[in-house]
Amino acid sequence: MNQVRVRSKIWLEVNGEPLLGEGRERLLLAIDRGGSLNVAAAELGISYRKAWAQLQQMEKHAPFPLVERCKGGKGGGSTRLTDDAKKLLGRYARLKAGLNELIDEKFARDEDA
Repeated sequence: MNQVRVRSKIWLEVNGEPLLGEGRERLLLAIDRGGSLNVAAAELGISYRKAWAQLQQMEKHAPFPLVERCKGGKGGGSTRLTDDAKKLLGRYARLKAGLNELIDEKFARDEDA
């Protein structure tokens, strides 16, 4: 028998403006893996321009810097996440996991009622 599961979306806002959701989380994680916004955009199958716009929007609203950039040269530049951005991603991942656990428990309890 197929199991029914509840899924939800959660995002973080600053002053009513979106900061971090699943799409932006994927972008930051791809930057962390690839060390570059260009590599991250390619991995996610989005244009560099779209990735750049998403990053700019996040940085505009974030209460701290999200990335550190090193300008290119012969070997090209790099982009890496700040420690604060890594902590934010960790907190966001725990929040999503905890919320899904609570929702699953509630849904399972209501099924038995």
